[in-house]
Amino acid sequence: MERFDWDDLRFFLAVARSGRLTAAARRLGADHATVSRRITSLEDSLKAKLFERRPQGYTPTAHGERLLAKAESMETEALAIQSEIGGADMALAGTVRIGAPDGFGTVFLAPRLAKLAEAYPGLELQLIAMPRLLSLSKREADVAITLAPPKEGKVVARKLCDYRLGLYASRDYLDAMPRIEKPDDLFAHRIVGYIDDLIFTPELDYLDEVARGLRAQVQSSSVLAQMNAVVAGAGIGVIHHFMAQDEPRLVPVLPEAVSITRSFWLLVHADLKDVARVRAIVDFIVREAKASRALLMGEGKAELRAE
Repeated sequence: MERFDWDDLRFFLAVARSGRLTAAARRLGADHATVSRRITSLEDSLKAKLFERRPQGYTPTAHGERLLAKAESMETEALAIQSEIGGADMALAGTVRIGAPDGFGTVFLAPRLAKLAEAYPGLELQLIAMPRLLSLSKREADVAITLAPPKEGKVVARKLCDYRLGLYASRDYLDAMPRIEKPDDLFAHRIVGYIDDLIFTPELDYLDEVARGLRAQVQSSSVLAQMNAVVAGAGIGVIHHFMAQDEPRLVPVLPEAVSITRSFWLLVHADLKDVARVRAIVDFIVREAKASRALLMGEGKAELRAE
């Protein structure tokens, strides 16, 4: 064990979670040759093959799977040492990666990061705002915003807030198309929505709630792309009220008849819940969501424009 380098475990964890040297290197801020060398060094010191090298990526062997459990336990203890024993300045330094759906991440959270960065100048903030679920167990994110609580996994979840969505279109589109007085009238219109087989969570499958059998003719995996298409006159779409409120080119459609409510959930890996820098991010997001209840529920400007 004299040749065993504890720091090699960081490289092992990154490769085990990403499955690729290049992805692990990006996460670690190293080059892929260094990552490969550290993995080889670890295998030599343990006298065990830890990965099967295949064209599609690195897959842990049986030895690698056993080491993964041990290495994650060591990582948890290291984080606890930094949080509990390190000074306050150390505890609030480092990187925190936040994963969120593209609408919430880009429109709601991103503009508020300036306040967070000013409060904690020692933190490096990474925001992944994209339409897919991120894995906390693979450390794709430290904090994740989702549309439903997890069904399994070593995760601490709390309901963050409710939010509402409604139908919107551009004024030019509505002026050029048949009048809409009830949901069934929507079948005579172009609908903008998600690509069916790319809906990453059932909470995004809105259209049957609007009118059973309604389907989108203009489709995108991104709610931001959908909103921009609706603004340009592509059709009628289901859009978050908090995204639409400051877009004057959008007009509510059937606001009294169609109102969809969903919830955001905040998830943290159980090993990270007591780490000071992660707690700081969680507390910030909770405060901002609570203070923005009216915005998230579509109360105010959107209702005034509908009158």
